[in-house]
Amino acid sequence: MLREFPPPPRAAEFSELIKKKLEEVKGAGGTRETVTVDWNEQQAHVEVVDLPLNGLYFNPSTHRIRAQRSHDAARDEALEKDPWSAESQDYLKFLIQASPTDPNLRDPDFDKLKESLDQFGQNDPGLVTHQGVLVNGNTRAVALRELGAQSMRVGVLPESFTWADINAVELSLQLRKDHRRDYSYINRLLAMEEQASLGRTPDQIAKDFRIQGKTYHQERWILSTIRELIDRSKSGGSVALRLVDFEGAQERLKELHRLYVKLESADRDQAEVLKEWRLAAILLDFSKTDVRHIDEDFLKEGLGQKLPGGDGGTRTVSDAVAIPGLDLSVPAASSAVAEARALNDRILRASAAARSGKPELFDNEKAQGQAVLDEAKRAFDGAIEAAGRSARLRKRKQLAPARLAEACASIDQCVMDLVQARSSHSLDEEAFDEAVLKLKGSLRKLAQQAGRGLPNPGDGVAWLLEAAAAEGSQ
Repeated sequence: MLREFPPPPRAAEFSELIKKKLEEVKGAGGTRETVTVDWNEQQAHVEVVDLPLNGLYFNPSTHRIRAQRSHDAARDEALEKDPWSAESQDYLKFLIQASPTDPNLRDPDFDKLKESLDQFGQNDPGLVTHQGVLVNGNTRAVALRELGAQSMRVGVLPESFTWADINAVELSLQLRKDHRRDYSYINRLLAMEEQASLGRTPDQIAKDFRIQGKTYHQERWILSTIRELIDRSKSGGSVALRLVDFEGAQERLKELHRLYVKLESADRDQAEVLKEWRLAAILLDFSKTDVRHIDEDFLKEGLGQKLPGGDGGTRTVSDAVAIPGLDLSVPAASSAVAEARALNDRILRASAAARSGKPELFDNEKAQGQAVLDEAKRAFDGAIEAAGRSARLRKRKQLAPARLAEACASIDQCVMDLVQARSSHSLDEEAFDEAVLKLKGSLRKLAQQAGRGLPNPGDGVAWLLEAAAAEGSQ
């Protein structure tokens, strides 16, 4: 996860320039500008100098665009080989000003930052290594270059800093409460993964990211699931989904995890089937409210039969799978799980082909992939629409009992309020009597409707009918 990059081509030259600048600042006297950084659970105050923009390098290890680097596999590979080349630095510049969810679009937040810099100038200094690599302020550097600025104010980190120190400082600055521009969702997941690879405990990482421990484990499950989907999307090794393709799915993936955890302990096969179907719906870009319809009721009502190759979640268990080296075997996944997984694999591969920007991928391959997605979209749309109608029907069936339950809770609270009012001699008896008369009328109306079409009413409805009849005979 953590890579040590070689020094930039002009590292020694730039280091000498920085040393001269620092000496000039110290020799000038007066109040010197410094910037505070968190490092090894301590605070360090580093000197701020003015450096030429054309000599600064964008940080190839920045957490801000980790996921977005997968946008163009060829350029990302070139960046891995030589992060300091003009082509690699141009790719970083392109990603820094691009939208996190779709790098083909320009990020509106970048334009807002550029406008602010143009109007008010640079308020906060960036951070740079002795070799001229920007640790903080990459986005500001891109904006200042577009504005035609020649220099940038930066704090200079100690010469002894390693790449582990650089990444830690950048992450600590981002996680401060006063940060200006958040990491995208996938980049936060990657930053957590990197911290875990450094041997930090889940509790430490959760504290740094200001989240609960259970949220940290949820985020790690989501990233693991995304990586699994990317592996499954590979078709002959030619194309695959990218990390950036899952930006924007944060809430749908979190809701998937909550459903999966709830179901897994009771019925793992059911959890796996619904997981595959929900992931397929997310890939097909259904909304959060639509994806929610793929739940236990979706499975019980056999709506999976509307999906391509679906068997409705029938629990037919396949042959047992032998464990190599042991005289043991375990049940294989049910055919329902296998069907759901096979469906999702087709959608994954089709999505990878349709989204691929590789020129070597033939147009007919992309067209075939899009055709598979269109067919799956229509099938899921029909199943989700049916699930929505069913959910609305269940809600209507449950609405009257729910209203009555709310009324009972209000009456119970009224009992307590009545006791307190009497004890303090503050009860408005006339208003209370009027309210009881309204309750009497409401109960009479309820009895009239409850008695219709019920030849064998239950105990509750029978009592209500008897009470209404007794009140009417008086």
